[in-house]
Amino acid sequence: MAAGQWLLLLCVAAGVVVQARAQPDSKGFITVDCGFTGETGYAGVGDTTVLPDNGEFTDNVGTSHNISAEYVTQSMAKSWYNVRSFAAGVRNCYTLRSLVSGLKYIVRARFKYGNYDGLDLHSVFDLYIGVNYWHTVNISRPEEVLIVEATVVVPDDFLQVCLVNTGAGTPFISGLDLRPLKKTLYPQVTAAQGLTLVDRINFGPTNESFIVRYPDDPHDRIWFTWVDTVTWADISTTQTVQTIDEDLYQAPSAVLQTAITPRNVSRNIEMTWFSKPTPMDPSPGYIFILHFAELQALPAKAVRELRVNVNDKPWFNFDYTFAPVYSYDLPFYRSQPFQYSSYNLSIEATSNATLPPFINAAEVFTVFPTTNLGTESLDVSAITAIKAKYQVKRNWMGDPCAPKTMAWDRLTCSYGAVGSHPRITNVSLSSSGLNGDISSSFTNLTAVQYLDLSNNNLTGSIPDALSQLPLLTVLDLSGNQLNGSIPSGLLKRIQDGSMDLRYGNNPKLCTDVNSCQMHAKKNSKLALYIAVPAVLLVVIVSVTVLLICLRKPKKQDTNEGSMHNSITPPNETSHVDSDSSLQRLESRHFTYKELQKITGNFQRVLGRGGFGYVYDGSLEDGTQVAVKLRSHTSNQGVKEFLAEVLSFMLVAVSGFKRPQSEI
Repeated sequence: MAAGQWLLLLCVAAGVVVQARAQPDSKGFITVDCGFTGETGYAGVGDTTVLPDNGEFTDNVGTSHNISAEYVTQSMAKSWYNVRSFAAGVRNCYTLRSLVSGLKYIVRARFKYGNYDGLDLHSVFDLYIGVNYWHTVNISRPEEVLIVEATVVVPDDFLQVCLVNTGAGTPFISGLDLRPLKKTLYPQVTAAQGLTLVDRINFGPTNESFIVRYPDDPHDRIWFTWVDTVTWADISTTQTVQTIDEDLYQAPSAVLQTAITPRNVSRNIEMTWFSKPTPMDPSPGYIFILHFAELQALPAKAVRELRVNVNDKPWFNFDYTFAPVYSYDLPFYRSQPFQYSSYNLSIEATSNATLPPFINAAEVFTVFPTTNLGTESLDVSAITAIKAKYQVKRNWMGDPCAPKTMAWDRLTCSYGAVGSHPRITNVSLSSSGLNGDISSSFTNLTAVQYLDLSNNNLTGSIPDALSQLPLLTVLDLSGNQLNGSIPSGLLKRIQDGSMDLRYGNNPKLCTDVNSCQMHAKKNSKLALYIAVPAVLLVVIVSVTVLLICLRKPKKQDTNEGSMHNSITPPNETSHVDSDSSLQRLESRHFTYKELQKITGNFQRVLGRGGFGYVYDGSLEDGTQVAVKLRSHTSNQGVKEFLAEVLSFMLVAVSGFKRPQSEI
């Protein structure tokens, strides 16, 4: 028995254009129209936003297509118009980010082939959630619609939904939805197992196209209608049907407001499902969740009492009967799955009942394991950053190490004991066209033992942090354009024999003392070639400016000139032009007798220094002078005396005589 999921195509999405965001909305919802490549999204059901598939989710892989026009109808929702196919690669993944680690999520993938490629093919391929097998997609007709839904615990802040090519046709997808759930809901969902939806049924409505979902169901579960008006009569109410606070499933009131009961009141309600084994799960377990809410206020003597059997056996291991509660949902479930090849579910009235059985809604799931663990998160973050930096275009999709048969090319991983995450131990990116500096993310691969980055175009210096990788034994950096010197930490690892560093064919790399000195000399010469012309230029400019300044005429008054050439009493002015006096006196020599006359026989002493006394004197024209006489007892030499005379700045020494007797 199928639930008619094709009816979802009748839900026409509004065409209001909104800004696309590749992250959850305020409710935590993500809705992707796979294959729609517009710049902006559009309005979905309620106030949800449908995001375009413009490469943010798939690292720009895959090809967008429109389905064939003959399979498009006016009543079809816009999200079914396109598909994205993946002809290249074994595994291609959608990555949904910004999630809450440890939270439960509903993951829903939608498929409609619609002969998008014009080949009228039959495709079969596998779906994985992260590193765990989820479902095999098998679509045999172009008009066929398939919706695959799972409820899982997300271990990280992202979730990957992967399409795996099994060699039976090109994988494709129409849409992808993600909806958060409270941690308390669906307790059968754990870190070790998820639930795949088989059916979610709303009993009671007589219109097969009637569907309940968001906003009537705040979790956007899609409830389809199962109609059989010949066998069942419907019961309904307009009153809100409540769920208790501890309700583990929280069915929406819009679903619980209707129910079915047998037209023949003596009959039971019976439903049948058949198990669908797969090579990945040859004996699937089934979980049934039944919802019972009494919609009628029963008369005083009326009794409604029910019993549920599976394959003519009690639901539990003992006979269990119960009476539904008026206007409140009573979920009926088992924590452990049933495992039969087929299931005949029977709801019957007990011998004490005066009213026939009924049921409001049902959910049916199969259990699938989620025990396979992905690569250590630190390794994933590091290798993902490396992939982004160098734009690696190999089969680097999904988890780097798991499943083991789909591990990334050029990586080797270690797989420890059960319950441990795989680790990246070998990265071989030789001749991979890597450009730029050595990414610091390599230093976060703490389990790596062999790192080969040879024969690329890596530049810059070698990070010393690579020496801190405890298990790294071989580091091959040969054939690049690295520069600088080998860091001390790596040199130490080389010396103690714990690392084999290969660095040949890096012409700019300083590898030993001699090459370091050679580089230093080259750098010094280069600095000289730059600095010497600069200094010469500064000197030339400075001298030029100085000469210009010296050639400018000086505007000085008479007194200023006298200050440099003679001593003029404060209240007197020179009777002769200072320049002419200076010219006359500069070439004049005096005898000792003339000096006696000038100083009045050395009568007036102005002061005394290291050479002897200084006397006051006056020339014929009244110019006052100072006469310094070297004493016989002075311990200063003649050269020192002459030097002091020549540097005597306060008076203009017009001339002097060196009589032999006085020297």
